[in-house]
Amino acid sequence: MAERGARLLLSLFCLTITVSHAEKGSAVRNFSPFRFSTEPSDTLAVRGAPTLLNCSVHSESPAKIEWKKDGSFLSLASDDRRQVLAEGSLLISSVVHSKHNKPDEGVYQCVATIDNLGTIISRSARVNVAGIPRYLSQPEAVSVRVGDSHMLNCEVNPDLVSFIRWEQNKEPVELDQRVFTLPSGALVISNATEADAGLYRCVIDNAGPTKTSEEAEIQILPESGEERTLEFLLEAQHVSKVVGESVLLPCVVTGYPTAYVTWMHKDQLIEYSKGRFEVLGGGSLRIFNLTEEDAGVYSCMADNTNGSIEAQTELTLKASPQFLKKPANIYAHEATDIIFECEVTGSPAPTIKWVKNGDAVIPSDYFKIIKEQNLQVLGLVKSDEGFYQCLAENDAGNVQAGAQLIILDQGSRGGAGPTPSAPRDVVASLVSTRFIKLTWRLPAEPHGDDVTYSVYYSLEGNNRERIVNTSRPGEMQVTIQNLMPDTKYSFHVVAHNRNGPGESSVPLTVATQPEVQVPGPAPNLQAVVTSPSTVSLSWDMPLTGEIQSYKIYYMEKGMDSEQNLDVNTLSYTMTGLKKFTEYSFRVVAYNKHGPGVSTEDISVRTYSDVPSAPPQNMTVEVLNSKSIMVRWQPPPADAQNGEITGYKIRYRKGTKKSEAAEITSGSQLYQLIDGLQRGTEYMLRVSAITVNGTGPATDWTTAETFESDLDETTVPDVPSSLHVRPLVNSIVVSWTPPENQDIVVRGYTIGYGIGSPHAQTIKVDYKQRYYTIENLNPSSHYVITLKAFNNVGEGIPVYESAITRPQSVPDPLPMLPPVGVQASVLSHDTIKVTWADNSLPKNQKITDARYYTVRWKTNIPANTKFKVANTTTLTHTVTGLKPNTLYEFSVMVTKGRRTSTWSMTAHGTTFETIPSSAPKDVTVVSKEGRPRTIIVNWQPPSEANGKITGYIIYYSTDVNAEVHDWVIEPVVGNRLTHQIQDLTLDTTYYFKIQARNSKGMGPMSDAVQFRTPKAESSDKMANDQAPGILVKPGRPSVQEQGFGSVGKADMSGTGDNHILVIVIIVSVGAFIIILVVVGAFLCTRRTTTQQKKKRAACKSANGSHKYKGNSKDLKPPDLWIHHERLELKPIDKSPEPNPVMTDTPIPRTSQDITPVDGSMDPMLQRRNSYRGHESEDSMSTLAGRRGMRPKMMMPFDAQPPQPVISAHPIHSLDNHHHHYHLGSLASPTCSYLHHQSSTRSIATPISHLDRAQSTESVRNTPSADMHPPSGQPSCTTDLSETDISYHSSVAEEEPAFSTPTAHVRPTHPLKSFAVPAIPAHPMYDSAALPSTPLLSQTGPHSVKTASIGTLGRTRTPMPVIVPSAPDVSESSRLHEDAGSNYETDELTEEMAHLEGLMKDLNAITTA
Repeated sequence: MAERGARLLLSLFCLTITVSHAEKGSAVRNFSPFRFSTEPSDTLAVRGAPTLLNCSVHSESPAKIEWKKDGSFLSLASDDRRQVLAEGSLLISSVVHSKHNKPDEGVYQCVATIDNLGTIISRSARVNVAGIPRYLSQPEAVSVRVGDSHMLNCEVNPDLVSFIRWEQNKEPVELDQRVFTLPSGALVISNATEADAGLYRCVIDNAGPTKTSEEAEIQILPESGEERTLEFLLEAQHVSKVVGESVLLPCVVTGYPTAYVTWMHKDQLIEYSKGRFEVLGGGSLRIFNLTEEDAGVYSCMADNTNGSIEAQTELTLKASPQFLKKPANIYAHEATDIIFECEVTGSPAPTIKWVKNGDAVIPSDYFKIIKEQNLQVLGLVKSDEGFYQCLAENDAGNVQAGAQLIILDQGSRGGAGPTPSAPRDVVASLVSTRFIKLTWRLPAEPHGDDVTYSVYYSLEGNNRERIVNTSRPGEMQVTIQNLMPDTKYSFHVVAHNRNGPGESSVPLTVATQPEVQVPGPAPNLQAVVTSPSTVSLSWDMPLTGEIQSYKIYYMEKGMDSEQNLDVNTLSYTMTGLKKFTEYSFRVVAYNKHGPGVSTEDISVRTYSDVPSAPPQNMTVEVLNSKSIMVRWQPPPADAQNGEITGYKIRYRKGTKKSEAAEITSGSQLYQLIDGLQRGTEYMLRVSAITVNGTGPATDWTTAETFESDLDETTVPDVPSSLHVRPLVNSIVVSWTPPENQDIVVRGYTIGYGIGSPHAQTIKVDYKQRYYTIENLNPSSHYVITLKAFNNVGEGIPVYESAITRPQSVPDPLPMLPPVGVQASVLSHDTIKVTWADNSLPKNQKITDARYYTVRWKTNIPANTKFKVANTTTLTHTVTGLKPNTLYEFSVMVTKGRRTSTWSMTAHGTTFETIPSSAPKDVTVVSKEGRPRTIIVNWQPPSEANGKITGYIIYYSTDVNAEVHDWVIEPVVGNRLTHQIQDLTLDTTYYFKIQARNSKGMGPMSDAVQFRTPKAESSDKMANDQAPGILVKPGRPSVQEQGFGSVGKADMSGTGDNHILVIVIIVSVGAFIIILVVVGAFLCTRRTTTQQKKKRAACKSANGSHKYKGNSKDLKPPDLWIHHERLELKPIDKSPEPNPVMTDTPIPRTSQDITPVDGSMDPMLQRRNSYRGHESEDSMSTLAGRRGMRPKMMMPFDAQPPQPVISAHPIHSLDNHHHHYHLGSLASPTCSYLHHQSSTRSIATPISHLDRAQSTESVRNTPSADMHPPSGQPSCTTDLSETDISYHSSVAEEEPAFSTPTAHVRPTHPLKSFAVPAIPAHPMYDSAALPSTPLLSQTGPHSVKTASIGTLGRTRTPMPVIVPSAPDVSESSRLHEDAGSNYETDELTEEMAHLEGLMKDLNAITTA
């Protein structure tokens, strides 16, 4: 189909080209008529006589005619005997022929040539020269009876038979249907008459001088009437003829009375009435115009009243080659492939050869003979133009037929206009041993949309190119097939548009890979049968590869399975084969690369042998007092060991040793032994016979003839008794024979059924006295009848009835289920299940036929079905499980019909293994407004095989770069998105993602291509230049950058500006210390009663709330700052191994966020520049992937009427669980938890006093800025990464600034010390999972964080040192605070002092 499709496409292609040329007015050459009108034929020449070989040509232009003899051109310029006539025939005026000089005998061909067109050759003709006439035998004198037949022989040279003629009395013999000559030259005279008497001689004429044989006289005698035996004077021999010719099959019979001759062909009588058949001389058969159906065996049968004789002859027919399909003329372009078709028939099958312009086509890489007849030309070049001829030859003759190939010029087939430029980046993307895949890019100037491509390729250094076109427009890849291994090829690609072909790409040289050389088939495989069970095999060594061993495959005919054995020699004797069995053998050679090509199967049949088993089912039947009938079946098929040709029956009297034997044919399976003595015991046995001998006999079987012949003229009497014994499903019937023993009983008929005895009938032997009726229904009433019968008929029946017994089988008790089922995980896909069986002995040894059924399933998905397996041991290993999956197992025991219930289930989770699939759905999108930043999104692998602990993003600008040259971005396992910034504009990047779990890395995803924009947007540039408003989490502040920040510096200043910053920081720090000391002193003066009142006031203002961390504590948390215990200590380093802080920026209202004026001091502008636009989310850059952790900074962005400080204690409930409360009533309380399992938002109630002025506190996520809706403040916890760590590189580089900073936000001036609302819903109460405290602690005390009201001006973030908690245990504080409250007026007084101090602090910092 592929070849036919290719031819169709090629025809359409050529037709399109032809039509296109016609439309353009281009001159397309027409095919020129050039053929032979007359061709030479085989000739028998006579020495010294002229001979003519005909040849003429039909063409438009005159052709030059030459002749070839035995493949070489004849030089006739100076030859006087041989000349070419005007029409082209070759005339040999005088044939020369001698024993040592035969210049004119041979094979001739006529060669015709037309300049600038081509050459054709005729079919070949053989010229034979008749030899010197000589007689090998002479006619002999004979006497012939009137009406009889006779034959006169005349044996001469075989090549002179056609020149023989007969003379009678020196006059030519007139030939007819009575007198005729045979193909051998003999003269047959049938139905002789007196006129046939005379002298006969054989004459060789027209072959040089006339030569005559000796004369022989024929005398005609009258018929005596005596009988003469029929005999053939000449029997027909094997005859071979050519279809279309005539044949004479001789059958000359003599004898008296005259025989009547008939002919049979293929066992059918030949009807002479058909026109093609004729009988000569009453016996010989002539067939005219032979057809293939006439081949076969012919039988000549002669009959008279005394007897008949028969002779056979075989006629084989040859058919000269005939064309079923002749080659057709072809138009084609250079570099294309064409196929000349040539289909020929003949007998024997003709051999095909091709010639081009008179020269033989030698098969090569570009000229190939396909399907044994067609010629394929690959990669046409201009020199391939010309005439191609198909020559077919067999023993019956030869024929030729030709076709013309015209190569069309590569002209433009489109309209006027620009053509495409050369395709770019032609590469071999896949190279194998026999094919190469090429890919390329669109031309730089395609000049059109529907661009197609042609790939030209050739062997390196060879100018003969082949072409492969793409299958559809726009396709930029093609696979070149059928290449040779380890060979260099040159490729170039040309693009086509509607204007025609464009420029060619630069040639690309690619070498195919070498092919592994495996051995070829072992030649000359032979199998010789040496005995009934042995076959000797031999073969030759293959030509390719160093052979290491051979493998013999053999199979018995009719079997499905093939057996094999290894040998190291070139021969082997197969032993132990079955006798008289056909086997097929083949041999495969092995070398270091593995098995080679197998030989063709060769079949042989082992020799036959004597049967190895006796006949089966031998029975004897005494018929009367003198005869016994013996019956048997053949031996088993596998024990016959050949074709059974007969059976031998041996018998003897009693124990006497003298035996008698009778032999039957192989198809007869019974024998009557008669002539025996009355009342005598005989022993008989049977054996089978093959051509090899007699096999073993059956055992002796005894039979006794009757004393007297019994009467069989009437039917037997009724049986004397009948007894039945019913069982559950059967009835045993027993009986005694009839009382009258003088009547022959051949057997008994038993009938039975429910209510009627005629439902079923069974016949048994006359010797049998009981029978068991099976397959009955229990508790059923059956009627049974018994009748004796002989050859006359059935006797009188006897009846009986019986009721089968009821079925009472107790239900089996269920077995105890297995106990102690355990599932032991062995690997990621294997679990071993073990159990115990209480119904077994203590040693748990299984001695009966019980077995166990193990079932298992997983609950994911929920509708998963159980899988089961049976075992006879107390363990079973389940394989093929999914990694990291929980399975449940249960076991059931079965013993006979008893089964147990399923045992209790055991569970086991398979181990993890590396992911077996890559992350899927990888997409890359650009960050809006930030052309240098992209967002990579993906989905987890379909087959994670465990918990994904992380991902690795690889990206590079070169998709073919080595893996270690790609840039790597690690991402934690619960993240499915990531941002990458600072990429190069207008650049193509390739991204791959690899997932990992605890067992290792999985496969990489396919590369995803993304090209960054060509230029940055105006918004991006404005954001980069605008001053910042907030210090973005994850970025250092101005002061931090001044003290060795690792981040990218975008601010610069003089040394004076740095000194000014330091002075301001030191001043503010000193003032805060004074403020805190004064506040602590005032707090120590409060009495216990005042504290109770104030706490009562706080409690009444906020209501009673249940403490979340401990349900037993009903007291609200103490929110008062213990000034007497408050001290400012710099915390250099956290004592915990990996403390984590959460930095939450606080969005402000529009009036609070005031952009910095452009006229503001440049230093202040630089310090307040908002650099978060470049690092707003958790983005990674090539320069910033160093694990920097930002500090908590406290920006002073707005100034409320009065400064407010709110503090909330963070109670430590246990070592693994902490609640943190930030903010005041003006800001909803949020509970921040670092928990490993999930991320949630917690909504808390807002005090009715400050609902109107509440603000939202939002945690920035790495992917987007999330703002909850107004009125529904929420707190989110980012579990994917830790944002602030005092164990980071920044903490090590800047120990002086390692203290955390608190956020300052605007609140109501009079509510700064109000008790915040407790969150309404507890979260993460599981103590089993770890959590991270907000601030590192130096002791077992809870940590308090302060939220200080912002001042009136926009300021740079200022670090605030958070003091450690007072040395009071949590439980004691709660009990102490339970009965203490603060007075409202005292609280107001203290607030007035603090607000005054804050104003002073604000004045200092602004100065």
